[in-house]
Amino acid sequence: MTQRLLLITPVHNEEAHIEMVAEAVAAQTRRPDLWIIVDDESDDRTPDLLASLAARFDFIEPRNTRELPQIGPVDDRLATAAEARAFNLGLASVDRRAFTHIAKLDGDTELPPDYFERLLGEFARDPALGLAGGVYADPDPSGEGWRPMPIPVDYHVPGTLKCYTLECFEAIGGMQERLGWDTIDETYARMRGYRTRAFPELVAHHHRPWGSADGTLRGRARLGECAWVTQYPLSWVVLRALKIARLRPRGLSGLAFVYGYLRSGWRRVPRVADRDYRRFVHRELRARAAGALRGRVRNRSRMARLAPADSAGDA
Repeated sequence: MTQRLLLITPVHNEEAHIEMVAEAVAAQTRRPDLWIIVDDESDDRTPDLLASLAARFDFIEPRNTRELPQIGPVDDRLATAAEARAFNLGLASVDRRAFTHIAKLDGDTELPPDYFERLLGEFARDPALGLAGGVYADPDPSGEGWRPMPIPVDYHVPGTLKCYTLECFEAIGGMQERLGWDTIDETYARMRGYRTRAFPELVAHHHRPWGSADGTLRGRARLGECAWVTQYPLSWVVLRALKIARLRPRGLSGLAFVYGYLRSGWRRVPRVADRDYRRFVHRELRARAAGALRGRVRNRSRMARLAPADSAGDA
């Protein structure tokens, strides 16, 4: 079956990046068959730039949420999943059944030139692959070069680079309009029997670090709220906080993460209510923890075998 790719990009005040991102998509060795860019209440030059890009590239079709059903003003775009909502509005404006793959790309993420060709090749090679993408690098804080962001590529796909098969997308019920949508989707995909993974050789440049528009600590707290919504247990959150505490600002990042989780519980923020989903999440976390423990034991055993004998043993 011939692969047909639908790309959707929700944007809000992306005048600094959208032309560069569009040039990178236009330069792809395998372009999308259709690219819908959904402007969500931008008050900068983004709408004018989208009109100009559509005139230059015939595979681009701009949309504007002002022309679509409204939900009122949005104060915190991430917390209210405005991005997921804009994506769904764009998707509803076309017949998705005309495509075999549905991808999401953020308006601040610049792709390498062979990104879609190689990604669609991975889907063709692995029929069980339902959700996949690349990885991304943020600008290095030193101001020189790029810093790859570590992610668990065996199962996680960054929200800025999602690509679904149509079959998988429909099996998981589409993209949920709630905080944590980019964890919920891949969890449901694995529950439905699909593989999810990111390919570390496909590196995109993410020009605006996650959460930077609202402040780094607020972004860390929002990650904690995501963990609450997606049914991650407190024990996992504490262990995860130890890793996040290494990020800048050191220490405070981990505390903000735990704070966001506990605050969400105190406020009774709605969680994914599906019991099967909760059981699946906890079962996966236990399996990963057991796998990590086995890996550490094997590494220690290997190091012990490779260690030179001490002088007493030699004597």
